Amino acid sequence: MLLNVIILMHMLNLQLRLCAADLCNWTGSGFAAAVDSRIVLQVRLRCTEGSVRWIYPGQSLRVVLEPNLSSSRRTIVCIKPSPSFRGASVFVERSGQLELLVPDGGRPEQQQQQQQVFCFRADGPHRPAIYLQSSPQSDGARSRRTMGFRYELLANRSAANNLGLGGLQASCRPCNDTELLMAVCNSDFVVRGSIKNVSHDSERQTSLVEVSAARVYWQRSGVFEQQAASSGSSPSWQGHIHTRLQCHVKPGDGEFLFTGSEHFGEAWLGCAPRYKDFLSVYQTAWAARRNSCDFPLD
Repeated sequence: MLLNVIILMHMLNLQLRLCAADLCNWTGSGFAAAVDSRIVLQVRLRCTEGSVRWIYPGQSLRVVLEPNLSSSRRTIVCIKPSPSFRGASVFVERSGQLELLVPDGGRPEQQQQQQQVFCFRADGPHRPAIYLQSSPQSDGARSRRTMGFRYELLANRSAANNLGLGGLQASCRPCNDTELLMAVCNSDFVVRGSIKNVSHDSERQTSLVEVSAARVYWQRSGVFEQQAASSGSSPSWQGHIHTRLQCHVKPGDGEFLFTGSEHFGEAWLGCAPRYKDFLSVYQTAWAARRNSCDFPLD
């Protein structure tokens, strides 16, 4: 609390220096701020996802997210610090108040947080602003450091729920028919395949599902990669899907339809019915003209 007060009092005397950026990403140097401690570099970004890379970090950096009006209903902001992120704290600015989001990751016991994702709500009257406060470096390490993060704006609470972010609990119940029909239309990836293996990470509270896919219907990026076909066999796809540890996913026989979302280059599980069960649901909905979109049936 005292730190917030000190920083806020200091900000009143700081000079904001606006930095050039493209719509989604910013890479810049903190040399100017290192020379004059009153300077706060300010960056304005207008995309729903992108990255910030701060070379030779100086005193402070303020990042304002101003997405286009079509994306104004995205009310959850998530950031993932880079592996080199240490020696700074991250605050969320709300109505002139700073709230600690990511503590200084310079201490060894905290470096696990570099692999974590941190989220906060941004549903107030002001555009979300992220404030990076660089820690003092007495050994000259400032000139050699690079820090940054990737950010995403999520459209709704359920997206953050699926990730188990921001203190929210993920729902592990099976999808109902309506949710399943929407999932095959709106997911970032839809693949049909089987579970090869499941590994668990108790520190991140996540499970990693290794999937061998017979068919990739679509995917937003290259999460699933095509494998070279051996003699006499058809090509297959391999990929990994993350889910919450509390969902207790286990390897199982049979063919599944995997759907979900992609965040920070990782696939996260949404609905995953057995393929034969999905076919029954889809065909019933198609006969009643209740399907949300056309889906290619084999």
